[in-house]
Amino acid sequence: MMGTKSSYFIAAISSVGIHAVVILAVLANWEPDSKKTVVQPQYIQAQLIELAPKKKSVKKPKATPSVDRAAKQREIDKRKAKERELAQQKLAAQRKAQELKDQQQAEKARKAREEKQRKADEDRARKLAEQAQQQRKQQALIAAKEDKQAANSYLQVIQARLSQQWNRPKSARRGMETLIELRLVPTGRIVGVEILESSGDIAFDRSVEQAAYKAAPFSELQTMKPRIFEQYFRSVKIVFNPEDLRL
Repeated sequence: MMGTKSSYFIAAISSVGIHAVVILAVLANWEPDSKKTVVQPQYIQAQLIELAPKKKSVKKPKATPSVDRAAKQREIDKRKAKERELAQQKLAAQRKAQELKDQQQAEKARKAREEKQRKADEDRARKLAEQAQQQRKQQALIAAKEDKQAANSYLQVIQARLSQQWNRPKSARRGMETLIELRLVPTGRIVGVEILESSGDIAFDRSVEQAAYKAAPFSELQTMKPRIFEQYFRSVKIVFNPEDLRL
């Protein structure tokens, strides 16, 4: 309603102004002439026009700067959080890789130490075995030497006993020789006599065989170590010859 009244008022003012301008223009061109000129006034038809009210444009509310800054800050924070997460993941992966590498190196070092220790143990065991074998050889040599000496002692006893029991036949001559084999048991008893090499004289050979049976048993053998008996006296070879005879 107020808009309509304003339109009427503006139109009335405009009409009055136009008439005033026309009157001033006529007066400015007037000259005192003998003839009277009648100026017919021109009438301007004025018509009131109802103007439609202008549509007010609805402006969208602009985002306040504080809202924009908050959104941008959230984006920045989100991006930084993502970057931190990626950095942490990368760091965790690097740590895991380093731990795996350290474990592999530690395992390699452990195996190297074990291999070194194994070789050292094998070398030490080999040296100990060699030393033990050398000691056994030395002990065996010493034992063999002692056994040989003991066997010689017992053999001398047997030879002395056989010499005491041997009656040399009249047919015995220098150069004659008879080799016999005595088979004994640990009690010193003779279980067999065999002539391995004959002298060529029957009486000489028979005298040697009779001397062997007369000299038995050899009771001294009962004090002998079993290994010495088995090695030296299970079977004994004796040579008879009349080298001490004087012709």
